[in-house]
Amino acid sequence: MTYTDSHLRRILDRTRTIAVVGVSANPVRPSYYVARYLGLKGYRVIPVNPGLAGQTLLSETVYATLTDVPDDVDMVDIFRRSDAVPPIVDEALARWPDLQTIWMQIGVEHAEAAEKAQARGVDVIQNRCPKIEYQRLCGELRMGGFNTGVISSKL
Repeated sequence: MTYTDSHLRRILDRTRTIAVVGVSANPVRPSYYVARYLGLKGYRVIPVNPGLAGQTLLSETVYATLTDVPDDVDMVDIFRRSDAVPPIVDEALARWPDLQTIWMQIGVEHAEAAEKAQARGVDVIQNRCPKIEYQRLCGELRMGGFNTGVISSKL
């Protein structure tokens, strides 16, 4: 899957609230530090994990399911195995008719679920990380030794 920088930038620019499905409370897990990073960049991050439901993580209440989230979200970021994606996408589409984006993390892909969301007008990104894309588009990855080819430090 190929996504243009302008498409990714548009998604990241319009997004304000992200539900992160499968977030961990363990600070060394990718789902935790991605959620934390996105929160530090100004996004509201709503954690979703049935094993942590009712707890507070990153200054937000953790919800067991997307259906339990009381607020609207712009993006659902999925940190689950690919075979777990279809019911998550179904739940997201049922919960938020105006959902803008389904984002599947690195290693997570599901063509049928993606097609279903796209048919509803939802942008779908697969096998990518919003943290990495944000950093790459802002030139922050250079601090880690990556040549991003991006001169600007703003989205």
